[in-house]
Amino acid sequence: MAMRQTPLTCSGHTRPVVDLAFSGITPYGYFLISACKDGKPMLRQGDTGDWIGTFLGHKGAVWGATLNTDATKAATAAADFTAKVWDAVSGDEVLTLAHKHIVKTVSFTQDSNCLLTGGNDKLLRIYDLSNPEAAPQEISGHTSAIKKALWCNNDKQILSAAEDKTIRLWDRGSMEEVKTLTFDTSVSSMEYVADGEILVITYGKTVAFYNALSLELIKTVEAPAPINSASLHPEKDFFVAGGDDFKLYKFDYSTKEELESYKGHFGPVHCVRFSPDGELYASGSEDGTLRLWQTAVGKTYGLWKCVLPEDLGAENSEQLYTPIPEIKA
Repeated sequence: MAMRQTPLTCSGHTRPVVDLAFSGITPYGYFLISACKDGKPMLRQGDTGDWIGTFLGHKGAVWGATLNTDATKAATAAADFTAKVWDAVSGDEVLTLAHKHIVKTVSFTQDSNCLLTGGNDKLLRIYDLSNPEAAPQEISGHTSAIKKALWCNNDKQILSAAEDKTIRLWDRGSMEEVKTLTFDTSVSSMEYVADGEILVITYGKTVAFYNALSLELIKTVEAPAPINSASLHPEKDFFVAGGDDFKLYKFDYSTKEELESYKGHFGPVHCVRFSPDGELYASGSEDGTLRLWQTAVGKTYGLWKCVLPEDLGAENSEQLYTPIPEIKA
């Protein structure tokens, strides 16, 4: 009898969820932030999806959101031409960083002292958060809007993906372009895995894995539908991907075999990420919800409780573990 995946549904947003990110593991567990077109990014407990708070202050769609490693700070990128830095414990706004166009992406350095931003004005900016009045460092080179930018190689380099169908690797010290990857179509997402220096990117129906330092191709996998986002498991056993057909796909990383697919969302999946402990993955969708999915279906973890077959009565023998009522935020 096959295990049945029962995702936890996190409600509360009123528009499509377009980005999400986990913190690292802290003494209080780990946390999840979501960016939404409703302009109200939300913080949740990562393993249960329980709502903690909403960051209020943006006046337009929020396109990007991130937490620092210890979940003490959050940053958001928005259509109101600003990036904001927040105290993730109190929910208070700490800084508003004015831009000249829509901001799409934000990324903290490991020490949380600098913030990288990118967006529709085609520039990468590095803000010194200890001296926010100072003008940011600016890196130019992309010829259209930047969709995603992140630190890599212990914050010595930057990776950026843009609508100009390129991914570019930059040196932080010299601010110079090191290497460029060019694609036939725009890259839909990019994830950086520090352990092993792996870059996960998606374009069309393809999920591609690159060495983040050399930008040498490791492998590509073709999915059944156009993919908007993919995430590699921390142990690198498998990866998940989601896209236009509302489904979440799980693939074996070494053999590239499709292992499972799940439908739960009622609209295209825009973002998917594994938790830092690898026990679950979160997806965000056009349908306005986030869903949390178990990596090992049937395991007791978070709000999921394993039920052994002998514990089941005849009337519910189809189910191997108890379903969880939907979480309402």
